Amino acid sequence: MDLERGALTGLRIADFSRVLAGPYATMLLADLGADVVKVERPGTGDETRHWRPPADEHGTSTYFLGVNRNKRSVALDLSDESGREHALALVAESDVLVENFRPGTMERLGLGYDDLKARHPGLVYCSISGFGAGAGAAIPGYDLLVQAVGGLMSVTGEPEGEPTKAGVALVDVITGLHATLGIMAALRHRDATGEGQRVEVNLLSSLLSAMVNQASAYAVAGVVPGRMGNAHPSIAPYETFPTADRPLALAVGNDGQFAALAGALGHPGLADDPRFRTNPERVAHRAELRRALAERLGTAGADHWTGVLSAAGVPAGPVNSLDEAFDFAERLGLPGIVTVPGTDGGTESRQVACPITLSASPAHHLLPPPALGEHTAEVFGDSAD
Repeated sequence: MDLERGALTGLRIADFSRVLAGPYATMLLADLGADVVKVERPGTGDETRHWRPPADEHGTSTYFLGVNRNKRSVALDLSDESGREHALALVAESDVLVENFRPGTMERLGLGYDDLKARHPGLVYCSISGFGAGAGAAIPGYDLLVQAVGGLMSVTGEPEGEPTKAGVALVDVITGLHATLGIMAALRHRDATGEGQRVEVNLLSSLLSAMVNQASAYAVAGVVPGRMGNAHPSIAPYETFPTADRPLALAVGNDGQFAALAGALGHPGLADDPRFRTNPERVAHRAELRRALAERLGTAGADHWTGVLSAAGVPAGPVNSLDEAFDFAERLGLPGIVTVPGTDGGTESRQVACPITLSASPAHHLLPPPALGEHTAEVFGDSAD
C-alpha cells in the first residue's frame, strides 16, 4: 500500500477484531502508519456496521465509521477451509494479530496462538476478552455489563439516585488503549530478541486499573467508595455548580487556587475561614463550602465566571455540549475533526482526529473507513476469487 510514512510504517496487522476495543486499538496503530487489514464476515461484517441510527448519508453507521479509518477490509468465511487458508496466508505476512472473539473461538478455527507461533515465531498475538480466558471465559464482554460488575456504576451518579453508566463505552476504549500499549511493548521485545508473544487484555482488569484512586482507596485502606454525583472524594471544591444559566465545573486542586477563587468571587475571607483554609478542611466541610460558593456563582452565567476565574488562574469551565466541545478544541488549536478524502474519488469522510501528536512522524488520516470486503482482491489477488 503506497501511503505516507508514519512511525509504524512497515508493520502489518491482521485485525480479526470487531465492535470497539479491538477496532479502536487497530485504528490508532493505523493512524500511526501500520497497514491494518480488517477481516470481516461476508455479508454482515463487523456488527457495528448495523448499529444505527445515527448513520451517514449512505446509511453507514457512524459507530462503525468512528473506529475503522485507515484500514483495508477483506471478507473471509473463517468456517470455510478456503477462508481459513486465506486467513493463514494473511497472518504469515503480518507482524501482529488482534482478535476479540470469545475465548476458544480462534483455537477452534485453527487460528489460536499455539497453532500459529510454531510457524510464525515472531508474531505478536493480541487477545482481547471481557473477563479473561479462565473462569470468566463464557461471560459476554459487553461494556455496560463490565461497568456494572466492575464497580464503575457504583461510583457514578447522584448519591440518592440510580447507579449510572458513563456516557460512552469507556471500558472498551480503555481496554483498546491497554491493548495498543501491550502490542507496542511486545514489538519492542520482538525487535530486540526476534521472539513474538501473546498479549492478553480484558475489560474487567482494564476497568479495575482505570479506577485508579477509587480502586487504591479500597486496595490500600479498605474504603469502598460510593456515588457522589460530580463531587470528588478527596478534593474540594472539585465539582459542578449551578450558575445563572448552566452548570460550571470548578477543579480547585490546591490551597493557592482556592485563595484565588475566593478573591475572584469577591469573598477573600473564605480562604481564611478555618473550615476552608486547607483541602482536608474543605473536604470535611464540603456542604457548607458548596452553599457559600453556589450563592455567589448563581449571580451570573457560566461564561462570565469562566472568564473571571480563568483570568485569576482558577481551573473553571462550562459543561459543554459535544458541538461546543469540538468548537472549544478548534479555538485552542487542538485536534478535533478532520476530513479524510474518499477513495477513487468517493465521498469524503469527516473523522475525529487522532489525538497523538508526533513531531517527526505524525499521524495520518488517509483512508476512509472501508466498505465490507472492499480490499479482498487487492490483498489476496487472484486467489480471492
